[in-house]
Amino acid sequence: MALVLTGLAVLAPASAMAPAGAPYRWTNITVGGGGFAPGIVFSTAAPGLAYLRTDMGGAYRWEDKTGTWVPLMDGIAEGSYFGVESIAPDPVARDRVYAAVGMSFRGAAAMLRSDDRGTHWRTVPVPFRMGGNEAGRGLGERLAVDPRDTRQLLFGSRHDGLWRSDDAGLHWRRDKAFPYAGAGAPPPRETHAGIGFVLFDRGRSRVFAGIADAGSAGLLRSDDDGKNWSRVIGGPKGLLPVKAAIDRAGRLYVTYADGVGPSGVTRGAIWALEPSGEFHDITPDPRPDAPPGGYIGIAADPKRGGIAYASTFNRWKPGDTLWRTTDGGRHWADLGPLSRRDTRATPFLNWGRPEAALGHWIAGLALDPFDPGRLAYTTGDTVYVTNDAAKPALLWTPWTKGVEQTAIITLTSPTAGAPLISGFGDLGGFVHRDFGRSPPGMFLSPRNTNTNTLDYAGRAGLVLVRSGNVHDGQEIEAGLGWSDDGGASWHPLRTPLWNDGHGLEAQGKAPITVSADGQRFFVAAERPLLTRDRGKKWVEIVGLPRNVRIVADKVDARLAWAIDPDTRRIFASVDGGEHFAPMATRGLCADLSLARPRGRESQPALVASPFAPGDLFLLCGTELYRSRDGGPTFQRLAPDLDIALFGLGLGSSPANPAVYAVARRAEETGIWRSPDGGAHWGRIDDAEHRWGGRFRVISGDPRRRGRVYIGTDGRGILYGDPAG
Repeated sequence: MALVLTGLAVLAPASAMAPAGAPYRWTNITVGGGGFAPGIVFSTAAPGLAYLRTDMGGAYRWEDKTGTWVPLMDGIAEGSYFGVESIAPDPVARDRVYAAVGMSFRGAAAMLRSDDRGTHWRTVPVPFRMGGNEAGRGLGERLAVDPRDTRQLLFGSRHDGLWRSDDAGLHWRRDKAFPYAGAGAPPPRETHAGIGFVLFDRGRSRVFAGIADAGSAGLLRSDDDGKNWSRVIGGPKGLLPVKAAIDRAGRLYVTYADGVGPSGVTRGAIWALEPSGEFHDITPDPRPDAPPGGYIGIAADPKRGGIAYASTFNRWKPGDTLWRTTDGGRHWADLGPLSRRDTRATPFLNWGRPEAALGHWIAGLALDPFDPGRLAYTTGDTVYVTNDAAKPALLWTPWTKGVEQTAIITLTSPTAGAPLISGFGDLGGFVHRDFGRSPPGMFLSPRNTNTNTLDYAGRAGLVLVRSGNVHDGQEIEAGLGWSDDGGASWHPLRTPLWNDGHGLEAQGKAPITVSADGQRFFVAAERPLLTRDRGKKWVEIVGLPRNVRIVADKVDARLAWAIDPDTRRIFASVDGGEHFAPMATRGLCADLSLARPRGRESQPALVASPFAPGDLFLLCGTELYRSRDGGPTFQRLAPDLDIALFGLGLGSSPANPAVYAVARRAEETGIWRSPDGGAHWGRIDDAEHRWGGRFRVISGDPRRRGRVYIGTDGRGILYGDPAG
């Protein structure tokens, strides 16, 4: 059947404009933390200085005088380096810090050295691989600087044994004297934990290392600065040493678990190696029927003997907790019941409850060596700090100002209401009204762990729809939701295909879109469906193949389109999405199957402009096309750019929206802008703002000219405005 689109304006090309490239000012949108930070380390050389490492968002520096965490790797272009395996401030040189970086065994790996607290880095590629975002990333620290000779560094690798630098990190060689050479390359989809920690005993010639690979696990000791090693006899059977700390008396505390986490840990213990050589069990809760879970975080007071803190790990019921000892582990106090959390700075941590839980995945635990009252710990979604470490009752506050460590799946800037709506991994998503403050709460009804798709009604911008999913093992209320007040409140939405939470809709694989007037919702499920009454009744869309995503026009509620990558055709509707038919097109890419979504989190390949009816932009592979007549004819844009992501915003006129793109040219990925519908392009990022090229979504703002939003994979949401 032939389909004719009528009533669409054919727009003339825009006249030449000033260069599209211009200096931009980049700012994080505040949420506060949000992701897993496996380790935190205080400097022992400079008061008030600490470093935080994350599993996919790089490293941060805290200084008391600024009162904020400073991201340290935004200017790095290599995405693998944003998985920080270990971090080590120099124990003598106040401004020197090292970082071992590499996302996984298959990614690039390097040692980074900075002499200005991470403001600038010297990169030393290394031949061994890291696992900054692999299982076991909460172990450590693997990287250690000898306080007696700071030119000497040791690094415990995952796969290739112990490595040594004799020149402050500029060159590395394998330490063949170390008795464990490593387990070699891991099997596909698995990893080795390898040497989980290396620890120098400050003021002494002792060094300790923990091997956390099953079959070779054990605690090793050197009494001559790492020249010779021997195994420490004893320790719990069937458990892996994962972290260690030394107090002022020279007592070594070692945490153990039956896995390296962050998931799957069911048993654990804590042992102490006394200065006398006695190695004995000091587990806080040694009962055979203790709650399932292990121990990982450990911090000891370097200026007072007998004082240490520890954290449980992966103890889901009754939840993780912290322990404190003041007598070397003979007695422990459970700090969980003694703790309160003030989360007003990041209220999403409450997850809709009156008070936030203490946290999960408590891997990083650190005591300030200059202030024994300041204790900090990291969780799967934030960092907490207290100044009450030694007090009977402890008040914790989020320690996240400046930290944005989240994966952004999707976002949209609607034509009304808040300027930005986001879809996060793990945290659901947010309505962002004030970019400088954490939103009052996340999407909770329905509660989706991940929000995979978002859409708004072009002429009724307060009407929003979303799709999402939850992690395995969690209950799911619904996979779809809608709002008619700009996201202030949400309503669950179920189709007849709900199937007790096991269908595509519940898995977040059925995108939802909304018509321009906000009256119709379209769901791309096993049978494409639409509802005209907010889900009370559903009708099957006629003429569409299964599982194809519907794109509604943002101006004309009668118009909608869908791409079928299997038959390489575009389908169109002129009756509000009730009937679709294939449409003849010309000027488009030769292989429309390249527009196939890679997964449930893929951004739409076809986007309708919010400024003019029938104004379509289509990404086919890395080629961007535009149709001004609703689809019959397309024209290639930016032929010199290989485009990965794109989005639209307010441009030079309604006929020429701004186009923003993440694109590659001359072997370098950057952020590009066209202010005039794709006629002219200029690059708007710079050497200080690369973010590892870890981008997932980009969009302009339909109400603010020049504004662009970027959703990253690890550095949260950034927005850019022209600097002039």
